[in-house]
Amino acid sequence: MQKDMTDIQNPLHSIEEWEDDVLERYPEPGVTAKSKDAFRNYDNPERDTVREFYRMNHQYQTYDFVQQKKADFLRFNRRELRVWDAMEFLNTLVDDSDPDIELDQLQHLLQTAEAIRADGHPDWFVLTGFVHDMGKVLCLFGEPQWAVVGDTFPVGCRFSDKIVYPEFFEANPDSRDERYNTLYGIYEPGCGLNNVSLSWGHDEYMYQIMKDYLPEPALYMIRYHSFYSQHREQAYDHLMNDHDREMFEWVKKFNPYDLYSKSPTPPVLEALKPYYEGLIAKYLPEKIRL
Repeated sequence: MQKDMTDIQNPLHSIEEWEDDVLERYPEPGVTAKSKDAFRNYDNPERDTVREFYRMNHQYQTYDFVQQKKADFLRFNRRELRVWDAMEFLNTLVDDSDPDIELDQLQHLLQTAEAIRADGHPDWFVLTGFVHDMGKVLCLFGEPQWAVVGDTFPVGCRFSDKIVYPEFFEANPDSRDERYNTLYGIYEPGCGLNNVSLSWGHDEYMYQIMKDYLPEPALYMIRYHSFYSQHREQAYDHLMNDHDREMFEWVKKFNPYDLYSKSPTPPVLEALKPYYEGLIAKYLPEKIRL
């Protein structure tokens, strides 16, 4: 029987499944990594959804694909919403198939933000934790999972073997294109990440939405929080400049809150809503365009 196109484009049971895979690859320091069996217990365990996800991600995330997505989505012509309404819109992505945690998207973002707040960080840092994944609304605009989540990486130059499942890049046409398959590709040594295109997904989309409103460290956190081959493996130091390296200290500071703040105990939404509405009003416009 022919597979449904949705299943082909969206192999993950949940768009958060790749984050659990990241947790397995990069466990919290001092904590033993959970086994795969501890993360998931599906009826069809033989289906390696994460591998299939990255197979498509690595095959189709080409330089041209990224430029096409930017030209399309950075027109911001799909919706105009208040930030809180956008969060509730994001909540339609709640997935009942996730056996690890039953919290919806908004509750996960609140947990991240509340952990940051509890450690006494500035309020713009707290707001960053609250909005950093809001770009996942791309799924609600018909985008396949592999173009929304996943580890991000530069396109337009050689794919590093430090990226998860590097063997899947063999099917990417850029790996055979002389313009793109050298160490620097279309870039210059130390050109700075602002001059480098990364694979398309919720990180870049959300950065572009927020770039006029939040402090630069917050923008680095949002834009590069999935760029694991750099902030965990230093695979692209040759493209970074000194300013990138300074700002990446903020990215490294942010990631533990994103990865390790999940808890089965839901935040009390109504009690927290006035505080976060105040933060939104302080830093962001009344409505944002998506």
